Parts: sequence; structure tokens; C-alpha cells
Amino acid sequence: MEPRTPQEGEYQGVRNDLFTPGDFDRGASFLKEVAWQFIKIWFFLSPWPWPSRIKASLLRMFGAKVGKGLVMRNRVNIHMPWKLTIGDHCWIGERCEILNLEPVTFEDHVSLGHDVYIAAASHSIRSRTMAYANKPILIKRGTWVATRTMIGAGVTVGENCVIGAGSTVLRDVPDNSLVAPSRSTVIAQRVLTED
Repeated sequence: MEPRTPQEGEYQGVRNDLFTPGDFDRGASFLKEVAWQFIKIWFFLSPWPWPSRIKASLLRMFGAKVGKGLVMRNRVNIHMPWKLTIGDHCWIGERCEILNLEPVTFEDHVSLGHDVYIAAASHSIRSRTMAYANKPILIKRGTWVATRTMIGAGVTVGENCVIGAGSTVLRDVPDNSLVAPSRSTVIAQRVLTED
């Protein structure tokens, strides 16, 4: 039996043209998005330590609501500033990524450690066309999100929470909570042999 030749829209026999964005609203014109990409590369993704006040001003120019006292480190990837609200005295660490296809809000005194990933975007696992399942994210006042944490679409993190390093948060977190990833446990002992 000869192997089947993939048809148009297929890769190795699997359809790959099914994704449709549906009624997703990008919230900005094409030209605004292109302009943002240039600004983002130069001022936000750059290793140069541009002052936070310049970054805050640029975010405001592109539609973000930014309070006073923002500290934003280098290499921060914000996808859609026009869908971003940052309260007063927030801190955003190096290499954070804010995939805000829907609105993302940080209330006052929120701190994101380095390498935090905020994803207000997802896809439906039941949809053949991988339809978007984007939902807004809210991180309330006084919360610290530690390094290498991922917060998923639709999550609200309550006030005064600490989200421990390496956590994956896919459900709402009540006020004053401490969240930690699963603890590492010993699963076996290493047996060494003489060589």
C-alpha cells in the first residue's frame, strides 16, 4: 500500500488549517499594533535599563492605565497595552510576559517576580477549530507573585496573597492566601555500582 499524499491544509495526514479566531477583538488598529511592536522591541524587550517612568509614559500612550510609582525591569513582554491596567506602586520583574488578549488588571502594590507569565489567552479543548477561550485576569491589591509563576485565563487572585515560586494558578485564589507548587518528593534511592 502506498503512503497517502497529504492534501492541501494537512501536515502528515492531520488537518492544520482548522484554527479560526472567531469573534476575537484585538482592540487596536493594525497600524497601532505595528507601532507598538517597534516601541516594545526598543524600550521593553531591550536589555538596556530604560527608566520605569519612560516605560509608564509609553504604556499610557498606547492606552494602558498606569498608576504612579511603577517599577518595571528589563525584557518585559506586554502584548496589548491597551488592555492593561496597572495600579499604584506596582513592581514587574525581568522577563515577565503579559499575554493580555483580554484585559489584565494589577491593583495597587502588586509585585511580579522575574519570569512570571500572565496568560489571559487560551483555547477551548473541546473545539475542533481550537476556538479562543480568552478571559480577563485580575490580581488584587498587595499580592506578590513569585518568580516563574504562571497565571491562567479567567483567574482572580485575591488581596494580600503570596503565590510561591513555580506555581501554576488556574483557579481563583481567595484573599490572604499562600499558594505553593507541589512539593518535590524523593521517589527512589539511587543505587551506585562499582565501575
